[in-house]
Amino acid sequence: MHSDDFESRLAPLWRSAQSGDEAAYRAALALMATRLRSWLRRRMSSWPDELEDLVQETLLALHLQRGTHDAAVPVSAWMFAIARHKLIDLWRRRGRHAELHTSLDDLDEDQLPGRDDSAAPARRDLLLLLESLPTAQRDAIVLTKVEGLSVAEAAERTGASISALKVQVHRGLKKLADLIRSDAA
Repeated sequence: MHSDDFESRLAPLWRSAQSGDEAAYRAALALMATRLRSWLRRRMSSWPDELEDLVQETLLALHLQRGTHDAAVPVSAWMFAIARHKLIDLWRRRGRHAELHTSLDDLDEDQLPGRDDSAAPARRDLLLLLESLPTAQRDAIVLTKVEGLSVAEAAERTGASISALKVQVHRGLKKLADLIRSDAA
């Protein structure tokens, strides 16, 4: 799908979603998820196991930051800016400095969402969503996705095995995605 085609399909759905149309919101997230999987897959060839987690993380960020979208900016540019930030965060956690610097050169700063006090409602929403998770899942997500610890560091801190911690993160992100979808329904 060509970029202009994607934007022409996404933009009207997003405008309707921003006006409270729940069906349009679900359709927009589904369209975004499909495009994000494709976009991220090309950039994450070294970590194919992380792909779905990063897609879910990005969708969660899009949900939490939906109020930051400026109607003057194409929805797809806003979406990809958030996805780039999530990907860069992953690279930082994994120590992929060479890829990090190459990717930063591609960033278009005027398309990034604002970083001001408008993020406070998103932080509140995130905290509420995280509180609904079982403690092990919440702790695993906070340590690895919010604080940026490696899985090994988070496992050491919690006393869980590395594989158990990975499972908790995956299950927690899946549950958060389900909560967002049910919230939009």
